[in-house]
Amino acid sequence: MSITTYGLAQIKKELQHLPAEQLAELCLRLTRYKKENKELLAYLLFESHNEQAFIESVKAEAGFMFSQLPVQSYFTAKALRKILKLLNKYIKFIGNKTAEVELLLNFCQSYMQYVIRQTSHKPIRLILTRQVEKIRTTLSKLHEDLQYDYVNDYEQVLKDAEEKYPWFSKKSYEL
Repeated sequence: MSITTYGLAQIKKELQHLPAEQLAELCLRLTRYKKENKELLAYLLFESHNEQAFIESVKAEAGFMFSQLPVQSYFTAKALRKILKLLNKYIKFIGNKTAEVELLLNFCQSYMQYVIRQTSHKPIRLILTRQVEKIRTTLSKLHEDLQYDYVNDYEQVLKDAEEKYPWFSKKSYEL
């Protein structure tokens, strides 16, 4: 026998009929099973009211992780993926495109600050190019006023990357 999986709309309807005590009980039970559920609930309860401070703390945590990057290319790539995994988790928690752009721009700036200039390890190069592409697609989904706020930072990242890395071509990523 398998448990029927209901849609989000059906679950939402059912949750609206539950008393507050039972709803809290369900939330606590849900957080017992996955660490990410617990982290999301903690973010929603304690951090979501001050999103900008949370973003700054995530930037600081990522900056510390960048400062600890190993020298060997293989381990550098692994550490960069770990940083990205953390950032993507927090981006998912926040659920805001502007926060996503801000965190990814910060990632790219930190990448250029800490990753060795003459890296020939393809996975390390691909990490930067994928994030630049991700920023470009996310920027195109933002409202025009918000795009204007971030386009200058994005173009500065492109310019800096082209100056620093001989393998990076700015033309491929222009808006």
